[in-house]
Amino acid sequence: MADQDTFLLPEVISRLSSMELRARLVVEGFIAGLHKSPYHGFSVEFAEHRQYMPGDEIRRIDWKVLGRTDRFYIKQYEEETNLKAYLLVDTSLSMAYRGGGPVTKLAYAAYTAAALAYLMVRQQDAVGLVTYDETVRKYIPPHATKVYLKNILAELEHLEAGGKTGMRRALNTVADRIRRRGLVLVFSDLFDEPANVLQALKHFRYNQHEVVVFHVLDPRERDFRFGRDAIFRDMESGEELMTQPYQIQRAYREAMNDFISFYRNQCREQRIDYVTLDTATPFDTALLEYLHKRRRIGG
Repeated sequence: MADQDTFLLPEVISRLSSMELRARLVVEGFIAGLHKSPYHGFSVEFAEHRQYMPGDEIRRIDWKVLGRTDRFYIKQYEEETNLKAYLLVDTSLSMAYRGGGPVTKLAYAAYTAAALAYLMVRQQDAVGLVTYDETVRKYIPPHATKVYLKNILAELEHLEAGGKTGMRRALNTVADRIRRRGLVLVFSDLFDEPANVLQALKHFRYNQHEVVVFHVLDPRERDFRFGRDAIFRDMESGEELMTQPYQIQRAYREAMNDFISFYRNQCREQRIDYVTLDTATPFDTALLEYLHKRRRIGG
């Protein structure tokens, strides 16, 4: 039997047979890690319950939980959830890139989103899914039921990259559509005009949503460790360029660091949480960020 920590590794998860299995094992590995770690204050065992309060109906007490814990908890129902979360996954062609990582950027984003959806429903939060490139390709409104979760996982299972990046148009469409204040989690390589990206993210903040940006990159996009000669092809335009990567590696890394720093600083100014991920990053990074955010916004 594999150690549960291994299920936080993209190269392991990518070999599993279904998105539902991937999501479940990532979350179980994550929770096992929390129990062994110094992270205190995160309760996941009884996330589908809340403590019994005077006035609650006695018939809703979970007697099995009482027997295990000697405490009174009642089962929560979907309408009692305090949070609606939206997973926004970029499916533009640039997300199909795979260089130094074990999976494409799109696959990594899909696995991470699936694990977060699984965890959110376990926490009794309502979760929905949006996929987009230049336009919104799929919109699944948020719910908190396990049956509904299967729809989200099925959609993530069959994602394909296609179309050019157009975050401003797509995300503004989403921002206009969701009315109730919620948590918006964006998964993208952010390979778009920065001013357009920031305008769209500001739209969510203007509407009082909490926002987390997961900036998904491939390790080679960060370190530029290619061979002495290479041909680079733009995945969206098809344009090709032949060069010797080692000659421009230093300049490229500086430009990439500036690119990341720009988004980090701009997001901080807008009170947007920004997390840089590459496709070799264990999944607990994103899940822990969600729990930190969840605890800060309360509910």
